[in-house]
Amino acid sequence: MSTVLETEEHKALRAAVAALGKRFGRAYSTDLARRGEHPRELWEEAGKLGYLGVNLPEEYGGGGAGMAELSIVLEELGAAGSPLLMLVVSPAICGTVIARFGTEAQKRTWLPGLSDGSLTMSFGITEPDAGSNSHRITTTARRDGGDWLLSGRKVFISGVDISDATLVVGRTEDARSGSLKPCLFIVPGDAPGFTRTQIDMELQAAEKQFELVLDDVRLPADALVGDEDAGLLQLFAGLNPERIMGAAFSIGMGRYAVERAVDYAKTRTVWKGAPIGAHQAIAHPLAQAHIELELSRLMMQKAAKLYDDGDDTGAGEAANMAKYAAAEACVRAVDQAVHTLGGNGLTREYGLASLITAARVSRIAPVSREMILNYVSHQTLGLPKSY
Repeated sequence: MSTVLETEEHKALRAAVAALGKRFGRAYSTDLARRGEHPRELWEEAGKLGYLGVNLPEEYGGGGAGMAELSIVLEELGAAGSPLLMLVVSPAICGTVIARFGTEAQKRTWLPGLSDGSLTMSFGITEPDAGSNSHRITTTARRDGGDWLLSGRKVFISGVDISDATLVVGRTEDARSGSLKPCLFIVPGDAPGFTRTQIDMELQAAEKQFELVLDDVRLPADALVGDEDAGLLQLFAGLNPERIMGAAFSIGMGRYAVERAVDYAKTRTVWKGAPIGAHQAIAHPLAQAHIELELSRLMMQKAAKLYDDGDDTGAGEAANMAKYAAAEACVRAVDQAVHTLGGNGLTREYGLASLITAARVSRIAPVSREMILNYVSHQTLGLPKSY
């Protein structure tokens, strides 16, 4: 894919990560998923090479770069067939929030480990009755002396079993108005009252999904990340990178699918003469899929640039658009790739069939396409709300 808008450093990073991804490949990821294991070797190698924390501050062991660079890492690993979902969660969301709003002690405790992969953090926002609507979150924190007591439930939280802690989105009561406002807490995995139950998913993935129950989990005062009165700002400081990385995940997956289909279409011959890729009914849909992936990448690059420049408002709009465009492009790319291979597209040999479900997830998580359309219609176009 074209990289004309990228610096030489970006191109070098892209090539290096692509080489790492190819050393592992699609079979590595799918085999681990079937066995219920995690891609620890790839995670550790990416950490040693500095890729996991490329967006985190240098003084805490990171690469000192930004979301533009971290999105390259995830996209290229995905294009090689070995995406790391926890890249979206641990360094992109949790690492970014702690780097921007955490205390010095929180930064020194967490950022070096998040940078080299020796520590992992999951992110708990989604709830059974609220989805990702932060205004309906019912997980609440109340003061008890110098501590916090956190109670509530979360669902579809990725990778809790391999995480040292979870950054949980709760709500605290505003003493002046009595209304609830979002706040973020670091909850250790072994905290009393904090339990997890794995959700039985049809989707095969190395990263498992969990329901969490927080039953008066006692946390020290320093478990709160950032200012208690700036919770919404801090929350969206994590959600914008989440959407950018969600786009990277989708683009990488779509690229992998298209590349497999193109390779097949160049060599598969059914009728005498030309391979099937010479027929426009095969060639044009693949060309269209490539174009749509390229366009979604441009929006992702715009979102990353705005975020790295400190424009949270502009980044919010672009990140939502990038996530939407990339998910749509990914679904169509995977569908066309499977269709190009016919029956072979459903075999394990070609590694495409498992992407059918995974691509659909990109439309749903971390935020549904309908909620993005709500955002754009209300925030960008100024149309009235229906709710």
